[in-house]
Amino acid sequence: MPLSSRHLLGIEGMPIGDIELILSTARSFSEIATRPIKKVPTLRGRSIINLFYEASTRTRSSFEIAAKRLSADILNFSVSTSSVGKGETLVDTARNLESMSPEIIVLRHQAAGAPWLLAETCRECSIVNAGDGMHEHPTQALLDAYTILERKGSIRDLKVAIVGDISHSRVARSNTYLLTKMGARVWICGPPTLIPLEFGQLGAAVTFHLEEALADADVVMMLRTQRERQNEVFFPSVREYFRLFGLSRERMRATREDAIIMHPGPINRGVEIDPDVADGDHSVILNQVTNGLAVRMAVLYLLLGAGEEES
Repeated sequence: MPLSSRHLLGIEGMPIGDIELILSTARSFSEIATRPIKKVPTLRGRSIINLFYEASTRTRSSFEIAAKRLSADILNFSVSTSSVGKGETLVDTARNLESMSPEIIVLRHQAAGAPWLLAETCRECSIVNAGDGMHEHPTQALLDAYTILERKGSIRDLKVAIVGDISHSRVARSNTYLLTKMGARVWICGPPTLIPLEFGQLGAAVTFHLEEALADADVVMMLRTQRERQNEVFFPSVREYFRLFGLSRERMRATREDAIIMHPGPINRGVEIDPDVADGDHSVILNQVTNGLAVRMAVLYLLLGAGEEES
């Protein structure tokens, strides 16, 4: 059973059935990581291009390994050494790459909406959004949901606190869309200067007090302050930020006893989270990375391979 769309662009317009299908498919792929030979022939002969205009460690590597575990051929396109440096536009780059007949282009771009532009431009291949500006990061939200389900069994009625630089976080937006769709109670917390008014309209509760966000929370998702996207000063100092919004072991006492700590990475230790909390028993940060492989394998399979084995 394939997804309802040939592209994966965002969580906002994604049917709940597609979300559940990706998560259930990921569960079947997670077992592959435990095998001596971590490879299946599902997408043999298919081609996937990673087109990343922004730096990435986890997402790019995860898509690459996911494709290889499905036996697909993958090209990691190097923007820094390409004709982009000569002024070639995103659309022209994508059209040239599509003429080489890949089945999927995985795009990360600093401009919000870039994946939608390519979805309108590319007629033959599927587009997967690996992060567009400050807009969405759908596969991160999917792997986060998978990780929560793995630990909690269900998402419905959980209190999920998302804390930090909300304004510049595509992860916060995609997770708010997804988790509210699945019945969670999402709390958004951070400095008033870093929380857009729109989040109160997305079904999330908004607070500027960390203690309120953490009270009886089942899941705490910490976000880094994205200084590379900030063109002005949003808080007095790193020390002041941590004093008000940093997650410490002492502050964890306000959460539920079995609460889990999440972070999309990269972590700024000592800024938004204490190192001993990031590495502690409640942390599932590395589990998120592991689960990202299974989720991205599921996405690639459902866009390309689903239904073909029966035909």
